[in-house]
Amino acid sequence: MAILVGYLEVVVAFLSFFVLSCWMKNKNSSPVVRDWPIVGMLPGLLLHVGRVHEYATDALIYGSGVHEFKGGWFPNSDFVITSDPMNIHHIFTKNFANYSKGSDFQEVLEPLGDGIFRSDSDVWKAQRKFLLSVVHDKRFELSMKKCTLQKVEKGLIPVLERVSKLGIQVDLQELFQRFTFDVVGLLVFGFDSNSLSVELPLIPHEKAFDDIEQAVFMRHLMPKSFWKLLKWLQIGEEKKLKEAGEIFDRFLYQSISAAREKLISRSKSPVEEEEEFTLLSAFLADQGGQTDYTCENSNKILRDHAFSLVVAGRDTISACLAWFFWFVATNPSIETKILEEIKEKLQENGKLRIFSTEELNSLVYLHATLCETLRLYPPVPFNHKTPLEADVLPSGHQVPQNTRMLISVYSMGRMHEIWGQDCLEFKPERWITKQGRIMHVPSYKFPAFNVGPRSCVGKDVSFIQMKIIAVALISNYRLQLVEGHPIVPKNSIVLHMKYGLKVKVAKRFG
Repeated sequence: MAILVGYLEVVVAFLSFFVLSCWMKNKNSSPVVRDWPIVGMLPGLLLHVGRVHEYATDALIYGSGVHEFKGGWFPNSDFVITSDPMNIHHIFTKNFANYSKGSDFQEVLEPLGDGIFRSDSDVWKAQRKFLLSVVHDKRFELSMKKCTLQKVEKGLIPVLERVSKLGIQVDLQELFQRFTFDVVGLLVFGFDSNSLSVELPLIPHEKAFDDIEQAVFMRHLMPKSFWKLLKWLQIGEEKKLKEAGEIFDRFLYQSISAAREKLISRSKSPVEEEEEFTLLSAFLADQGGQTDYTCENSNKILRDHAFSLVVAGRDTISACLAWFFWFVATNPSIETKILEEIKEKLQENGKLRIFSTEELNSLVYLHATLCETLRLYPPVPFNHKTPLEADVLPSGHQVPQNTRMLISVYSMGRMHEIWGQDCLEFKPERWITKQGRIMHVPSYKFPAFNVGPRSCVGKDVSFIQMKIIAVALISNYRLQLVEGHPIVPKNSIVLHMKYGLKVKVAKRFG
């Protein structure tokens, strides 16, 4: 009996010492970054899972731009997150060859297939070369402008006219998502899904796309073993992902088949080819007849490319537009300055037409307002890299081989060290030089369009499209936010508004 009591005393003493040591270790640390025995920092992450971007920002402010997250005993759950511009410059440019997407990230993004967002090395280089050739093709720019204007005139305006006439509220974010989904369908496949119409019909493959995004984001938050288990059991987000993936794949394969048959069956003149230019036709032409596009493997290649193009063209633009119009609606002085600039530079008052690139580039204040929106609410709030070899960051932090690296683009816009003490204020003026031009900011400080060799090839195209939409709406309508409607970021790989952007619409003239 005495021996048993002795053992118990030793155990109690050990546990007391262990708990006291952990308490002493953590007593001076922030609750946000507290490292607990066994579970590491996972409790803090789970506690703040509903505001994960703010959680990351708090951790990075506490760690002066770098935070080493510890996942305790859970395998593959440690990572390093940074918002330090010099670290980002190092990772994405100076030591670019050492940082890949990594196998873990490729597994997380497995639903995207082997498109440009998931690929590395030679495969990525070939895809980027092709996309660069497309976006610099005058036929593509003309097609993009025509498709955008067509959707504004025949989709967005009729819906807003109906909403204005009936005096009802509408979710502007949803309208933008439908808008960009239809436009990307026209640009990639050559046909309109007509999801943006007065009836606002339910489009199953569009809803499936949202479910895929949500499930992929949850994979980022969970330890790999967790989501792998959910996938094996086919429950929760992984079950939704499988079902949504099947729906969206059917849409993609049917679209590819229809577009290819259309290309094969019709012989066009050069004028007709220019009018019906699509990304799919450009991809097929780029192969020079070297691939048999009737085979199953070819369909998979085309599917992966199409998926990436839908991701690039649909959600990033619609997310930015939603946050942009929220800022405009809450800042009447900014709306007034944009209106004055439109009247002065375009000499148009609500008339829809295709503006030249030069005309749109003259809208400096509008461009600055879009940049300020992207600074505070970047459509892609974080990026992911993995070092092939051990490295030391400019901040002095050692990064072991295969460490998961997260770059918080969202947090960077909220760092005093980067943007000054007024970093939380919405100030388009910070982007305008004394000469009245857009101020150049290096991408490693403003990585909304990625950094270095992997910078977004569609950056200029995105600005053109957003300006066309912004000019059409601001010239024709006043937007009033629905009182009491909450505006908070959604947990997603694209920074949507969690509850949408509910507004009432009034015609500006007539």
